Amino acid sequence: MPKVKAEKKSRQHQEVKNQGIMFNTGIGQHILKNPLIVNGIIEKAALRQTDVVLEVGPGTGNMTVKLLEKAKKVVACELDCRLVAELQKRVQCTPMQTKLQILVGDVLKTDLPFFDVCVANLPYQISSPFVFKLLLHRPFFRCAVLMFQREFAMRLVSKPGDKLYCRLSINTQLLARVDHLMKVGKNNFRPPPKVESSVVRIEPKNPPPPVNFQVSFDFFFFLSFLFRPVFNNV
Repeated sequence: MPKVKAEKKSRQHQEVKNQGIMFNTGIGQHILKNPLIVNGIIEKAALRQTDVVLEVGPGTGNMTVKLLEKAKKVVACELDCRLVAELQKRVQCTPMQTKLQILVGDVLKTDLPFFDVCVANLPYQISSPFVFKLLLHRPFFRCAVLMFQREFAMRLVSKPGDKLYCRLSINTQLLARVDHLMKVGKNNFRPPPKVESSVVRIEPKNPPPPVNFQVSFDFFFFLSFLFRPVFNNV
């Protein structure tokens, strides 16, 4: 059995090599390859022709080119210079080239520009800080359609009394409406991750609730778990 697994892994690496890039899974590079999932995400984003779209983690551009067909402009934030080059090649000498702006660097350290909609197949290790960077972004955006690890996504949408209800659930739902859109199996990515994924839609509350977020986050977290036995018995 170990030999079979080793041979399978070797074939997968060879396939990626043949396509020109070795993806770095250590920084969350799992490229969404299923066009049906790509189209489903874009459909759920409900894009308008006047929209500016922020895409985080465009990879080789499978989703980017579809976004460029629908939106006025796409601002793509990518950390890996190799993938930036691939993305530039993909739109070079096409009408889409002038509609694409690429920000090279860590999205958590980048000052985000104005955008109407965010679409992202995120490196899962930055999920939590990115969600709160988004929710505190001004001016307000209309919505974000984001790919997350399944458990993280379910924490985002969990309600009081649910097993996964936690501080993340409280803080996110204080600032936004959050909906689970679809489950995405690991075989829809290249290379496949070790976990299952889900797509979530986040719509910030505008205007936001009139609270001091620095104080209230911890207070609401305390209350939710103080009364958790009550929620569980409702």
